[in-house]
Amino acid sequence: QVQLVESGGGLVQTGGSLRLSCTTSGRTVSFSSMGWFRQAPGKEREFVAVISWNGGNTYYADSVRGRFTISRDNAKNTVYLQMNSLKPEDTAVYYCAARRSSRLLVHLNEYDSWGQGTQVTVSS
Repeated sequence: QVQLVESGGGLVQTGGSLRLSCTTSGRTVSFSSMGWFRQAPGKEREFVAVISWNGGNTYYADSVRGRFTISRDNAKNTVYLQMNSLKPEDTAVYYCAARRSSRLLVHLNEYDSWGQGTQVTVSS
């Protein structure tokens, strides 16, 4: 079992930046696909970004590509999501997820470990 804890959320103005962190403990996630998802009020949880187990491959949702960057430091058991040029529509609870896999996983039902989420609010 792996435990995931997100941090770094907060309130930011349009155009601002935040960096989210997801720190893991328990089972190693060194061989896991790590993803970020988000859920806005009244909406379903949606895919944001994913990074392969070795950090060599990444994939982004169209809505964040070019603005967000996912990265990982396996030595620190941490995955990051750098969010730039934030928009009000980025407001949501952001979750990180993990699943031991060599593939880039983009569907939430493919993941078996989830964090509790961190709130990101972008004011206009």
